[in-house]
Amino acid sequence: MRVACGREKCKYAGSRIQEEKTVEETVLIELVTLLVIAIIVVPVCHRFRLPSIVGLLLAGVLVGPSALGLVHGKEVIDVIAEVGVAFLMFSIGMELSGKELVRMRKPLLVGGSLQVLLTTAFVFLVCFLWAGPRLGLVYGFMTTLSSTAIVLSLLQQRGATESPHGRICLSVLIFQDLAIVPMVLILPLLAGGIELEPEDMAWAMGKGMLVICCILLFGKYVLPRAMFTIVNTRSRELMIMAVIGLCLTVALITSWVGLSLALGAFLAGLMMAESEYSLNTLESILPFKELFSSIFFMSVGMLLDVRFFASHIPAVAAAAALIVSAKILMALPAVRLLGTSLRTAIITAFCLAQVGEFSFVLAKSALGLGLLSEGSYQIFLASSILTMVLTPMLISAAPSVANRISGAGIRGVNAPSAAAAAEEAAPGLEDGSDGIIRDGRLLKDHLIIIGFGVGGQMMARGARACGIPYIISEMNPNTVEKYRSTEPIRHGDASYASVLEHLGAATARTLAILITDPAGGRAIVANARAMNPSLHIIVRTRFLGNLESYRELGASEVIPEEFETSLEVFARVLNRYFVPRQTIDRHIAAIRSENYGMERRLDMGSSIMESLPDLQLSACTVEKGSFLDGTTIAQAALRREHHVTAAGIRRGKSTDNSPNAQTLLQAGDIVYLLATEEALAGAMHLFTAAPSETSPAGEGNGE
Repeated sequence: MRVACGREKCKYAGSRIQEEKTVEETVLIELVTLLVIAIIVVPVCHRFRLPSIVGLLLAGVLVGPSALGLVHGKEVIDVIAEVGVAFLMFSIGMELSGKELVRMRKPLLVGGSLQVLLTTAFVFLVCFLWAGPRLGLVYGFMTTLSSTAIVLSLLQQRGATESPHGRICLSVLIFQDLAIVPMVLILPLLAGGIELEPEDMAWAMGKGMLVICCILLFGKYVLPRAMFTIVNTRSRELMIMAVIGLCLTVALITSWVGLSLALGAFLAGLMMAESEYSLNTLESILPFKELFSSIFFMSVGMLLDVRFFASHIPAVAAAAALIVSAKILMALPAVRLLGTSLRTAIITAFCLAQVGEFSFVLAKSALGLGLLSEGSYQIFLASSILTMVLTPMLISAAPSVANRISGAGIRGVNAPSAAAAAEEAAPGLEDGSDGIIRDGRLLKDHLIIIGFGVGGQMMARGARACGIPYIISEMNPNTVEKYRSTEPIRHGDASYASVLEHLGAATARTLAILITDPAGGRAIVANARAMNPSLHIIVRTRFLGNLESYRELGASEVIPEEFETSLEVFARVLNRYFVPRQTIDRHIAAIRSENYGMERRLDMGSSIMESLPDLQLSACTVEKGSFLDGTTIAQAALRREHHVTAAGIRRGKSTDNSPNAQTLLQAGDIVYLLATEEALAGAMHLFTAAPSETSPAGEGNGE
């Protein structure tokens, strides 16, 4: 009897295991199917120059239950989609900081509230005539929300998140996320399902604000210490786990108190943005964000009932046109009241013209409460997805439409005004600057120092003394902690493109790589060269054998430590035998010319470089008491006897780009010389003042 019972239990357990295994395999198969269809559809969209988001939406439609029916377990896909939106909002929060959010308070509170109120009121009045007040308010709530995931994803792809319209869009979208709370509470009241007292609503709102305040306090006082401990382990795995854990934990906490997952993830991103370790954090989250947010767009496409859409195309198209028109018309005055230009207001309105993903949640809730019929729900669903599909085209067309309208309104032409053109040309700028601003520092034509060891500290000291703007990237958290109060230093792995972007590589003049990791150095060179083709990249490497690989990736100059150290030893040995300094310099110049070859050449175009491979442009200062002090170029015979050409002279704040033979040189002049390394070394004594009689013989000759 016991044996029989045991067999029955084993059979039951075995069937349970088999059933669970089947469910897991089904979910995995459906997820793989979704990704494979996306891999096929998205390249086709790219072939026809359609945005990738359209391809993802179409992929979702194809695998959905109303088309091919390849995916049935949509609940799992929905969970992954929500995680994707959370990661997207986390990365957006990482791009900001608390100070920037405070500066955005006017567009957030004024622009966001006006957009929500005006759109809701307009849709309410339109629907009131044929649907009644309850449905009018429901449609107003569902229509006023815009798609955070789609808008911010498209703005990120276009590099416009820091543009005037990008920041206003972000502010309005954040306010919409906050407005979701009262909307969710009001829907059951409209259905007559529950009665909610004003104090209950006040408690729900107060609870949400209290949680937000606690999260921000945690980010200010606890998170920095925790992140320092995590980063100090130098474990990339631990960093990724900590970042994902923080993002999803804060998102879940806000979800439990009635706020959205997206808002919680955004708050987590804001917390990390205040940390000096934010650059690595952002790079760690990007792969997950791209994958999960792509699944989100596909999950939206899966909602569409293809058969219903095909049989109600006129009604769906009319509803979509009404939604887009209403949202554009109501967003325009809301944005204009912020004091923005007409052009910015138009672009912003076009960006917010679609229906948001949370509108589907409200629509489903309204359907369950009996506020919407099945037909009305399907029409709203289909028209909403249609507005999402149209969003990439609307955002692309927005600038040209804005140019036409604003130009016609201002001057009667199709070109934008000068102010509007400047606004669009420099989207990330503030206070009239013309470079990227990070932490209050203007990053343009600056020097980027990668690695803050002895070499990096010497370079920073020299740059500071010469008035050269610079920024530092360092991987050691202890070094960052030590120097962050005195140096513009950021923690980050510069081999990541996003870290280089935050360091301003696109607008920098020079990048100095002073790390000892060859693989990391090569990744930095490749990413930096792709980001800024005109960037001058100087790399320090330990071995001469690495010179060629760095050069192939795009390094402008490579300095091998073993080679330069050997030259220094060589110079000091000759100095001990009282060989004249000029002779030592000529020997060193000849050795460098033989070993560096084409590395030291002037960037003057390929044809000139090929014909003059050894030339370089160098700056030399005329010292007081030197041979050139008070001498003309002709008297110095620079070209005839010393084989160097004065290409330009800088005196104070003025520069002479065409010096002639009669130009008089004075102490303090900076002369730009075009010469070979060997000729330059031979002419250096002309610029240097003679040593004083009291100076010890040979002092500094070996340095």
